[in-house]
Amino acid sequence: MAMRQTPLTCSGHTRPVVDLAFSGITPYGYFLISACKDGKPMLRQGDTGDWIGTFLGHKGAVWGATLNKDATKAATAAADFTAKVWDAVSGDELMTLAHKHIVKTVDFTQDSNYLLTGGQDKLLRIYDLNKPEADPKEISGHTSGIKKALWCSEDKQILSADDKTVRLWDHATMTEVKSLNFNMSVSSMEYIPEGEILVITYGRSIAFHSAVSLDPIKSFEAPATINSASLHPEKEFLVAGGEDFKLYKYDYNSGEELESYKGHFGPIHCVRFSPDGELYASGSEDGTLRLWQTVVGKTYGLWKCVLPEEDSGELAKPKINFPETAEEELEEIASENSDSIYSSTPEVKA
Repeated sequence: MAMRQTPLTCSGHTRPVVDLAFSGITPYGYFLISACKDGKPMLRQGDTGDWIGTFLGHKGAVWGATLNKDATKAATAAADFTAKVWDAVSGDELMTLAHKHIVKTVDFTQDSNYLLTGGQDKLLRIYDLNKPEADPKEISGHTSGIKKALWCSEDKQILSADDKTVRLWDHATMTEVKSLNFNMSVSSMEYIPEGEILVITYGRSIAFHSAVSLDPIKSFEAPATINSASLHPEKEFLVAGGEDFKLYKYDYNSGEELESYKGHFGPIHCVRFSPDGELYASGSEDGTLRLWQTVVGKTYGLWKCVLPEEDSGELAKPKINFPETAEEELEEIASENSDSIYSSTPEVKA
């Protein structure tokens, strides 16, 4: 039976959403953090999109945001020349790490003891979060601003991307192991620990490489410029979004395009699968996050499958259950001039 994808829209940001990240699965579920040019990163319940809190303190656009595995700490990278570490339970700022230029990317080690940062000054920095007053270790070698930096191989190595190169570094020796060069700008990078896979997007290409050797595995071409892509935890599907406002879903094994639909009212900047693979989140120039079901029609989170009357000829349509409110069905994405897209959320710390 044909099913229509019915996204959950998360409003609250007032400028473009440029980065998002999920935590691991915790005893309290999993969580989602978003980075936005409004300077106010937000924490949400991952499976429902419910707003939990806003981290207040940056004085410029926030370009990168991440959560540690158990969602007890958050880190953000911003245009105010700082990275900040936050208590993700109370919302309190734990430390501010001063940089010499705009910071674009942050990533915790698995034990949450170290934070990796990168940005416009072309340096990778490793901060010991147990010794915040100590100078960070610095790794130089990039020739343009760093867009993304990630720990890999159980924190023994680091992957980083600048404009047209991706580099692999050894953590112990702080030296470059290998690099990849591209003929156009690298727009995003995702690291999948299970299987050591690196997902890189550039132009219309979505490329998969070994995170250990950087050798190519496979690549797909999309119909439009892609800004971000994410591989499903079970390696069944990948999703991608970019400049044509659309989300694309592909079969990872065959490369076949399974779905494509208009996802937002502006370019899509970031897309990520949840840790359980049941949904994926997208963030856009239009100021919203949207949550999408991987398999449409499953009862999960706020989605509840409601079958139509027999012989009515209607499409089966997932229904959204809103707790403690009248049940209502989510219509197609709100009209382009809808004020609700930009509705503000009260500024309260988590």
